[in-house]
Amino acid sequence: MSGRVFDARQVRRAFSRSAASYEAAAQLQHVVEARLLESLDYLDDPALARAPPRRVLDLGCGTGRASRAMQARWPKAEVVSLDLALPMLREGRAAARPGGWLANPFARRPLPVCADARALPLADASVDVLFSNLCLQWVEDLDAVLAGFRRVLKPHGLLLFSTFGPATLWELREAFAQADDVPHVSPFADIAGVGDALVRAGFHQPVLDREDERTHYPDLPALMRELRAIGATNALASRRHTLTGRTRFRVAAEAYEAQREAHGLPASWEILSAMAWAPEAGTPIREGGVDVTAVPLSRIPIRRRG
Repeated sequence: MSGRVFDARQVRRAFSRSAASYEAAAQLQHVVEARLLESLDYLDDPALARAPPRRVLDLGCGTGRASRAMQARWPKAEVVSLDLALPMLREGRAAARPGGWLANPFARRPLPVCADARALPLADASVDVLFSNLCLQWVEDLDAVLAGFRRVLKPHGLLLFSTFGPATLWELREAFAQADDVPHVSPFADIAGVGDALVRAGFHQPVLDREDERTHYPDLPALMRELRAIGATNALASRRHTLTGRTRFRVAAEAYEAQREAHGLPASWEILSAMAWAPEAGTPIREGGVDVTAVPLSRIPIRRRG
């Protein structure tokens, strides 16, 4: 056993193949992104007396909608659009051309960077705002990634991200469990795990939100088509490397029918969002055997919507 949860090459392939279809299919992702962007209003609070950010990182930017929104919000900032899939960056670059979404030909445009969230190609303390919408569920070592985030963020820099929680696609998981014993849906960190990881990484004043969303589909093939269109295919290292047979798929489809509602087959999505601040430069995570940043999870504000 390698211990790997995800096959990173399969993640890259899936999102590369879905680049052309992603924008039209990712309606839920757009809704979550819009809510996350609203959280940036907090930076405009006069009580914070913060200067506009000079560098913003949109990690897992996809086709770059959030990058372009943040570039419009902070025209003088350097917005870095980082994604693992090069075709996604190409789609975003095309949308940001003069005559595209950023209609002003003299406007600064986001800088596309093809890289892995696990190895950020950015200097220490070089980012004012790190924004990531529904990307971290594809990362198996959350502690390591958050340590990288802390490294590139400036002291008091803002970290803002969303990810999926464990109740996501539970109906699909249970349906396929009736067909075979091979995992078809990724594991997701729960809200306690996300909060603990932020604390371990040394972030200050974490605030977590939890929201429940539900979408509906006429049948299982329609849900699977949408997941492929947004690149959310099975990228588990332990997945079966052959196509799901007709018999297994039929068993899963029949099992899913037990969940049918008036609007169709439901798919649940548990959305976790987090906001936190990078510590002062040189702040140790542990000092004298004591966690300097230790905060009991019960004291981390968790707001539930939906």
